[in-house]
Amino acid sequence: MVAPALLLLLALPAGAWRGLGLPRRSCVQCCRPAWPPAAPGLGAHVSDGDPWARLPLLRPTIDISILKGEKGEAGVRGHSGRSGKEGPPGSRGLRGRKGQKGQAGLPGAQCTRAYAAFSVGRREGLHSADALQAVTFDMELVNLDGAFDLASGRFLCTAPGVYFLSLNVHTWNYKETYLHIMRNARAAAVLYAQPSERSVMQAQSLLLPLAAGDSVWVRMFQRDRDNAIFGERGDLYITFSGHLVKPDAEL
Repeated sequence: MVAPALLLLLALPAGAWRGLGLPRRSCVQCCRPAWPPAAPGLGAHVSDGDPWARLPLLRPTIDISILKGEKGEAGVRGHSGRSGKEGPPGSRGLRGRKGQKGQAGLPGAQCTRAYAAFSVGRREGLHSADALQAVTFDMELVNLDGAFDLASGRFLCTAPGVYFLSLNVHTWNYKETYLHIMRNARAAAVLYAQPSERSVMQAQSLLLPLAAGDSVWVRMFQRDRDNAIFGERGDLYITFSGHLVKPDAEL
């Protein structure tokens, strides 16, 4: 009988409880307050009699590491990013060790150097017979490759380059000495001595560029005076020399 009565009372609406005339009693706390107490809101008054007011505020935390799962599989590699800006050059590193000696290379082509030289002399004196007269020579001192022709008195250039040329003669007493060092048909230098009662050695030298096929020779030039160079069979007074100083290939 008790159970049906309780069910009937619970089924009554909230407003019907007042009409039953049941005695009203004040609410009495019958259990321990919740822990931790809720933090009072901003501006809320906290009573000094509250047993929880003086206790420190504690907040519960959860250690996430104990909830961490197992490591997953590696994902697909993404695309490469753009290249960054070039950084400043670093400091110079330490000098490395000396490497091993390499193998010898193949032999190169043989160095070919051009040579040309001549030195000729005349033992007999010479008087000018014409206004322009070539000086010939009768003694060969040096004549590489036979480039100098004694009969014509000409050196034919086969190795182009810069040549040093030198002419030495002995003057004749009371006679003029007037000679030209010729390159082809043009005078390149003059050797001259005025008539004097004493004969002397006279010299002329120069550097002259020669092309292949050029010729150099000595010419006697006669003016209104007698022109001559002195010579003797026993001695060598008249010489004409030249040699290649630097070939065109090295200029």
